[in-house]
Amino acid sequence: RVQVPPLAPYKILQSLEYSRLFFIYRKKEKENSVERNIKLTYSYDGSEFFGFQRQPGFRTVQGELEKVLGTIFKNKIDLVSAGRTDRGVHAKKQVSNFYTTSSIPLEKIKRIINGLIPNDIFILDVEEVDLEFSSRFSATYRSYEYYIGEDRNPFQSRYVTFVDEQLDLERLNKIVSPLVGQHDFSNFRLSDCGSNTTIREIYEAKFERVNEKTIKLYVKGNAFLKSQIRIIVGTILSIYFGKKPENYLIEMLKNPNVQYAKIVAEPFGLHLFDIGY
Repeated sequence: RVQVPPLAPYKILQSLEYSRLFFIYRKKEKENSVERNIKLTYSYDGSEFFGFQRQPGFRTVQGELEKVLGTIFKNKIDLVSAGRTDRGVHAKKQVSNFYTTSSIPLEKIKRIINGLIPNDIFILDVEEVDLEFSSRFSATYRSYEYYIGEDRNPFQSRYVTFVDEQLDLERLNKIVSPLVGQHDFSNFRLSDCGSNTTIREIYEAKFERVNEKTIKLYVKGNAFLKSQIRIIVGTILSIYFGKKPENYLIEMLKNPNVQYAKIVAEPFGLHLFDIGY
């Protein structure tokens, strides 16, 4: 058995002094670190993602971003985001924010993320914002676009839903017009929607022609329930093609406590378009 000689008194004092100085340094380092709130604006092709929200065992937009951010900042990053898109839904502009004490310059953060992130996500902008800013709760509106093709095109199949028929914009806009305003949208959400309230306000809802063979529905509101836009589109097309009566959408709005059959449109044509602050 090896006998370890006891430390001389001055060695003990030296060791204690080193420990004391180390803890003082760490305390000062913590005190001097400044928390930053970093806002990310980005786009993504949702085709190969199992939706936006982080889900263990599945590839998601949030999961990919948080993985890259964790690599950059060397700690777990939790994103706060303006919206959560379904599987197969795209975003022309999504907004998230996170907190860090890192001093990495904004332009470098953007460059590193785009260098590490898969090609179906692209960072458009990185900003430092007030600590009180929340991508979710500070948003004043969200807007979506839903693209409908009147002639099948395999090169657009991930981004457009096809109906193979020329559509009458005037009639479509007449069907969609009752949506504008504040309503109880209980009949326009999926059963697993976890929102505390189903009251939402739609500021604008209109169909527009994009080109000779494609139209889009533009919808702008304060917030949206899970799959709300897809149910709106599915309902409108069902009315248009005579599968539901002309007043079906109006009745769904007027009677939120009555269960109506939900027609959910395909996710491919849906694009998160903009977030306002």
